Amino acid sequence: MSKNEKKQPKKPALNPYWLYGSIALFLIGMSFFGSGDNLGDNQNINISTFERYLNDGEVSSVTIINKKTAQVTLTETALSETKHKQAKSTDILGRTNDKGPHYQFEVGNLELFQNKLEAAKSKGVAFVYDFKTVESRWLDVLVGFLPLILIIAVWLFIMRRMSGGGAGGGGAQIFNIGKSKAKLFDEKTDVKVTFKDVAGLEGAKEEVQEIVDFLKNPTKYTVLGGKIPKGALLVGPPGTGKTLLAKAVAGEAKVPFFSLSGSDFVEMFVGVGASRVRDLFKQAKEKSPAIIFIDEIDAIGRARGKNNITGSNDERENTLNQLLTEMDGFGTNTNVIVIAATNRADVLDKALMRAGRFDRQIYVDLPDLRERKEIFKVHLKPIKSDPKLDTDFLAKQTPGFSGADIANVCNESALIAARKNKKRVGRQDFLDAVDRIVGGLEKKSKIITPEEKRTIAFHEAGHATVSWMLEHAAPLVKVTIVPRGQSLGAAWYLPEERQIVRTEQMLDEMCATLGGRAAEDIIFNKISTGALSDLVKVTQQARAMVTIYGLNNKIGNITYYKADEGEYGFTKPYSEETAKLIDTEISSIVEQEYQRAVQLMKKHKNKLTELAEHLLEKEVIFKDDLERIFGKRPFDKPTEEVKSKDTPPKTKTTKAKKEASRKPKQEN
Repeated sequence: MSKNEKKQPKKPALNPYWLYGSIALFLIGMSFFGSGDNLGDNQNINISTFERYLNDGEVSSVTIINKKTAQVTLTETALSETKHKQAKSTDILGRTNDKGPHYQFEVGNLELFQNKLEAAKSKGVAFVYDFKTVESRWLDVLVGFLPLILIIAVWLFIMRRMSGGGAGGGGAQIFNIGKSKAKLFDEKTDVKVTFKDVAGLEGAKEEVQEIVDFLKNPTKYTVLGGKIPKGALLVGPPGTGKTLLAKAVAGEAKVPFFSLSGSDFVEMFVGVGASRVRDLFKQAKEKSPAIIFIDEIDAIGRARGKNNITGSNDERENTLNQLLTEMDGFGTNTNVIVIAATNRADVLDKALMRAGRFDRQIYVDLPDLRERKEIFKVHLKPIKSDPKLDTDFLAKQTPGFSGADIANVCNESALIAARKNKKRVGRQDFLDAVDRIVGGLEKKSKIITPEEKRTIAFHEAGHATVSWMLEHAAPLVKVTIVPRGQSLGAAWYLPEERQIVRTEQMLDEMCATLGGRAAEDIIFNKISTGALSDLVKVTQQARAMVTIYGLNNKIGNITYYKADEGEYGFTKPYSEETAKLIDTEISSIVEQEYQRAVQLMKKHKNKLTELAEHLLEKEVIFKDDLERIFGKRPFDKPTEEVKSKDTPPKTKTTKAKKEASRKPKQEN
């Protein structure tokens, strides 16, 4: 395009409100100036001055307007006098009016004023007076139509708000309610995220890298007969970086990026969702190559029911049907790719998951040890941390943390350091931040009796003792009796990073979990409600061993687990005899591990007492204290960097229940 052919800037659209305002001002002006009976301020007089002019014979006529205002016309002789020089009135065009009226004033009491006029006539004063009613027709019309005008104005305002449009333009029409709400990120200005900003997620980045290549150079694949994938589904736990990864794809590919949530399709009006889906894909095709990113797609992609009640979910299902049609209706050369994210892939409709719609399902898992180290390096850049801070140590202290959790740890550590008036964020600040996130807010002011505190100390020492003596129990990090959140005490462990769990590992973990109650039983010959979270955990583990994983000899290699009902949400596909056997085996496993913990408590009672007393004195003890009391743990292995996925961090907490009927909140 030549310089002469440059597009002229668009003129701003005429705002209808300016037109409405102009009409209103015109009507108001007509009401004031249309009659032409209003005089200037210099022609306003009082009634005493009027009586003097009247008695001097200078008044020719008096006209009472609407029984309120009197307008006075002077005689020609009086107008020639100097004192009446300002009496001549002018009209709207500035022309002098010698005929009058020349003065005006408020009459006050009409009956009294009329009596004065009659008295002047009886004295021989020559003048005439008359009564006149003046009406403003334009003002009357405006007042008559005012209710209708207000109703129309309110209706227009509501319709414009519902349509989401601004002043003027096509967006102001109610019919645009079916337009897509997707936010368009322009590749030149908005999308700045690249794969360098995404730490970890190496496997997922390799999967989506090919999508970037498709968008950058589609002919490289189509020339060989390949087809560009139509969709990629990012699945994974919350906070693992699914949205960030999708933005990185748009930033790397340098293409328009339409971003919206699954709930943006849902509206109170029937048919709006399907209309927005059509409009979204239409915009994307016009700007192809482009990416459509639908976050939390399970809001509209849930599996459709067979016996759906009429009208209950019709709108959501219609939206899903339109989405299925649009995705399957792409041509091979449209260069539009749909990326969706969800953490509930199990509830999505099978038609949405099939090849040809979402060709690829990319699982974004929790980061392993090496990936956590990389994520820490990214989030530590804006933080003034201690130069000696070891990111390897931080990565090992946060097993099972997602990328969002690690970002929260870094931010929380900076806040803790600032609260302590430090100039640098140190190692202890990060440890305090991990404790704050895992265990909750520290509550040193919580009132605990000495007897309760002693019980909590022995309970936590029991956990530490049993886990120290068992080979497959997780190694201890620290034990505290300082209340945090809902817990009165806690023991922190670093679980081994492993993919599968064997029977002896589960049994050792259950035994260590029951160590707290066993310690209370041995030392005080009493048990308390503080072991509630421990009992919940071991009961779930024992039930899983028997009914899910097939780790019980009497039940055998049978599982009652159903993937579509969750890990523990199974029905009852067995007889009453089998149900009794399951209950018996669960109880037997739990009691067997409890007796095992009791035997360990009896064997190491003196060291347990020494550890508990030390815990009462210091309130927080670490691994070094256990090594001093129990000696070196014989099962510890050399520290290695493991690339396998790990389990979430584990803490054993002591609970207190003031009322037996009240169930406290379970803490991990």
